[in-house]
Amino acid sequence: MAYDVHITRKENWFDPTPGFTVREWLDYVDSDPELRHDGFAEAPLDDGMALRIEQEGLSVWTAYSGGTKGNDVCWFSWSHNNINAKNPDQEIRQKMWEIAERLGGKVQGDEGELYGPDGNHIPEASSTSTPLKRPWWRFW
Repeated sequence: MAYDVHITRKENWFDPTPGFTVREWLDYVDSDPELRHDGFAEAPLDDGMALRIEQEGLSVWTAYSGGTKGNDVCWFSWSHNNINAKNPDQEIRQKMWEIAERLGGKVQGDEGELYGPDGNHIPEASSTSTPLKRPWWRFW
């Protein structure tokens, strides 16, 4: 199961309030020599085929030490006015914090926990003391 971490300006990443526009994200990507906007992500499958997803704002972090192909690539996606990464390791969370600082945001996990410049969870800075609950009408 995937766990997302988000760069957000919202109180909670899933709030319907304004956040980052795709234009803000793409302007940032253009200004960071370590990022490249591809607009797609592609990963090889065991059967020799490839899974490809196309989405405006989908960018790759070219300086990520994890690798250069398939599941070893670090992709950042823009969705619902947030910038997201799936299952990010500490190195990715550190890069996310750097991006958040430049864009005036914060790094927040699916359950509302916040992450600092070292990529580690900041327990005392979490948005709430109890796990976040999405409104009942939110299924995603």
